[in-house]
Amino acid sequence: MARNIVETLEPRKTVPATLIGVGLGVAAGSLLAASVSALAGYFARRVVTPEERRTGNAVIREIVTDAEGQLWLHFLKDADTADPGGCTLISEADTCAARLSAPRAVPGKPRLIARKLEHIYRGSLDGVRRGYLSGAIYERPEDLGIAAQDIDLELAGGPGPAWLVPGTSHKNLWVIGVHGRGARRNETIRALPVLTEIGATVLLMSYRNDGLAPNAADGRYGLGDTEWHDVQTAVHYAREHGATQIVLLGWSMGGAISLQTADRSELARYIDSLMLVGPVINWVDVISHQARLNKIPQTVGLFAGWLLTNRAGRWVTGLAAPVNLKRLNWVERASELKHPTLIMHSQDDQFVPYGPSLKLAALRPDLVTLRVFSGAGHTREPNSDPQGFAAAIRDFLTERLAAQR
Repeated sequence: MARNIVETLEPRKTVPATLIGVGLGVAAGSLLAASVSALAGYFARRVVTPEERRTGNAVIREIVTDAEGQLWLHFLKDADTADPGGCTLISEADTCAARLSAPRAVPGKPRLIARKLEHIYRGSLDGVRRGYLSGAIYERPEDLGIAAQDIDLELAGGPGPAWLVPGTSHKNLWVIGVHGRGARRNETIRALPVLTEIGATVLLMSYRNDGLAPNAADGRYGLGDTEWHDVQTAVHYAREHGATQIVLLGWSMGGAISLQTADRSELARYIDSLMLVGPVINWVDVISHQARLNKIPQTVGLFAGWLLTNRAGRWVTGLAAPVNLKRLNWVERASELKHPTLIMHSQDDQFVPYGPSLKLAALRPDLVTLRVFSGAGHTREPNSDPQGFAAAIRDFLTERLAAQR
């Protein structure tokens, strides 16, 4: 989330947010206000700016070969490199993508963590010494032996690539995968094994600003306040192709997008239920958390939120229209929730804390089923506990299928 954004991205070629922020602060007549405004402007802009590249924070100290001829990458140990479950290493220059095993200790080297090389999707490890570890461990459905059709959804800005996996025993049950912020549709592949086991039809989609679908006119994330229009298009496609029961599967910001679709779409009546993985239930909570992680004063975080939600902040953020953070707050709007919802969230998620998920479940036990995971980083629930993740989805969809009989 914003912690990585602040560390890795340069402002786009428009009026610099810091300069505008300083101008706002000076107008307030205070150097301190100018400093607060500048930092808040930069922080707010990063929240809604799509990531152009990832910083390789995972440092490779050595690559060794074991007795069986298997390659092992030894990383400096930190929260990311030691995160449970498999992952994909994407090299800093994006020249290589390789699937790695779950972490293991390195005997005699407590500062290192080892992961076995399982598959190279593209490129070579030659010269790679740093990279980004992604929880999206598959590049395409075929990596799991699952055949998928390549289709395009006709989004407002142009075609949005999607994968369609036809269903079998429950082909009229459609699950639409909505990935998170800074990710792509392959993030949602991890749910395919259990979904195909159930026999559902699965549509894994792209949406605006994700690097595959066309960008929005302003090139900015709406944090769910705008992207839901693209998911509505996917719901329409599903309806046109035989869906009688539609479930939205949202990951991280995709959870916020799915909630907005179910609330605001003219097709909301065709949505049966939601399944959310590490979802953003309340953006104000996430922004405050990210500000604390970056050691940003509370006043700066509050002003950043103000810039996102007010028309005056558009010159700083680059947004075509303000983001309605109140409309995205489902703790405050708990009474307005209408759809049965499964939430799968790790209590150790350091990007999107699970507190709002816990609160929403407590406020709406009639509609919300909460499955709490332990030890997993952000949206790493299926990596750290694939059996538990699959069981949660299987139980929920079995119940939803029964409810439709």
